[in-house]
Amino acid sequence: MGVTSLISRRPLPGAERTEEGYRLSWRGVAVMGVLNVTPDSFSDGGQWGSVEAAVQAAKAMAAAGALIVDIGGESTRPGAEPVPVEVECDRVLPVIRALEGSGILLSVDTRRTEVAAAALAAGAHIINDVTGLRDPQMMQVCAEKGVPAVIMHMRGEPRTMQQLTDYDDLEGEVFGFLKDQAERALAAGVPSVILDPGLGFAKTAEQNIALLRALPRLVAYGYPVLVGASRKSFVGQLSGIAVPKERDSASVAVHLFAASRGATLVRAHNVPAHVSALAAWEGLHCEPN
Repeated sequence: MGVTSLISRRPLPGAERTEEGYRLSWRGVAVMGVLNVTPDSFSDGGQWGSVEAAVQAAKAMAAAGALIVDIGGESTRPGAEPVPVEVECDRVLPVIRALEGSGILLSVDTRRTEVAAAALAAGAHIINDVTGLRDPQMMQVCAEKGVPAVIMHMRGEPRTMQQLTDYDDLEGEVFGFLKDQAERALAAGVPSVILDPGLGFAKTAEQNIALLRALPRLVAYGYPVLVGASRKSFVGQLSGIAVPKERDSASVAVHLFAASRGATLVRAHNVPAHVSALAAWEGLHCEPN
C-alpha cells in the first residue's frame, strides 16, 4: 500500500522533523475518529456531553488505532440550525485543552474562523472545514498557523444544503471546486491539504454513490482524499438500516469501497470496527514475501 503524508509547520504527534516542517506519514488507509461534543448530532448527539466523557472517548479512539480524532462542537446534519460561536467554543475548547500533551492528533470540525483560531491556540493540530475554506479568513488562519486543512465540498449551509442538489456536472463541479481550493490554499501558505467530496452535504443518495464511484478522478489530483460516509442516510438506504447507530457494518462496507477507489483516510464513528476491517483488507492486498 502507498504512503500518504501531511506537512505542518507546527509539531504534530507522531510526525518527524524535516526541512519543510513536520511530516506525518501513514501507509494504506487511516481512520479519523468522530467525536461530536454536541447535543444534537444525528447519530451520537449528547453521547459525549461532559469533558471527562469526551476525553475518555478520544483516548479510546486513539488506543483503537485512530490516526486522528476529529472534535466537533456544531451539528452539520441536514437542516441543522447554527449555534453561536461562543457556544461552539465552550463545547470544544475544554476538551482540546484536556487532551493537550496526550500524544493524540486532534482535528477540529468547524466552519468558523474564530473557533479554528481558538482551537489551534488550545492545542489542536488540523482544521476540518466543511465549507472548504470558502472564507478567506479561514484559509488565512490555517496558513498563518502553519497547519494542514481538510477541504470539503458543500453548497450553502447545513440548514439549506439539501435544497441545493442540482448540478450540471456533478463530478466536474465537486472535484473542480476541491482542486481549485487546494491550489489556492497551498498558494496562500497552507502547508498541506486533504480533499473530502462531502458525501451528504448538498447531495442526494444517488449523487453520493456517483462520487464514490468516481473517486479515482479526485485521487488523481495528487492530494490525500478523505471519505466520511459513517452512519449517513444514504448508507441506510443502501443497507436498509433505518437507525443511524446500527449502520456501522454498512459504513465499513462503504469505506472499504472508498479505499478500493483510492481514499487514504476515512472518517468514522466506530473506530475499532474500521481499523480491524481495513487491516484485513490491506492484508489481502499485500503481496506475499
